[in-house]
Amino acid sequence: MGKLKPTGLALLAAATLFATAACTPTAPGNGSSPEPSASKQTATSTGSSTATASAPASQDPSASPSPSATVGALVEGFPSKLLPLMPGAKVLSSSFDKTGTPATAAMVGSVGAPAADVLAFYTKELEAQGFKAVPGESVETVASKDFLRGENETINVAVVHNGGVSTFTIGANVSPESAK
Repeated sequence: MGKLKPTGLALLAAATLFATAACTPTAPGNGSSPEPSASKQTATSTGSSTATASAPASQDPSASPSPSATVGALVEGFPSKLLPLMPGAKVLSSSFDKTGTPATAAMVGSVGAPAADVLAFYTKELEAQGFKAVPGESVETVASKDFLRGENETINVAVVHNGGVSTFTIGANVSPESAK
């Protein structure tokens, strides 16, 4: 497989996050036709761009913040205590939705370390928060580890190593109170 340029990889990661968010079921009582979402894109002085998307604001002032995603940074409100960024890693994209139960958070990042080191870092971090590692270290050729806390809170870490760089995806489904 050919190498993806950093911009292409970031766009691929963002598309994956948006597609995942689009597959999230609506809460009971919500209409079957989704409202259009707002998105914006801003250019930085380096010529790169950061895209941010979010659902429309609710008319109810007591409603929770809207789900959102961004490229190249942690989205506002991202639960970085729950899912810390590995030292030396950079964020390619992230998303966070605390409006539903469970709350969902995802991060795609890259780091110049072996896949085993990425799994070891997140295993240590998540076990310190009471998550238990589920047996298994891969899905076919992809390094992947699942974690469970209680009956309903799950986190998956998947890592692909190519050309000295590990690209990892972390997805979490946790109680809204845990998303900090």
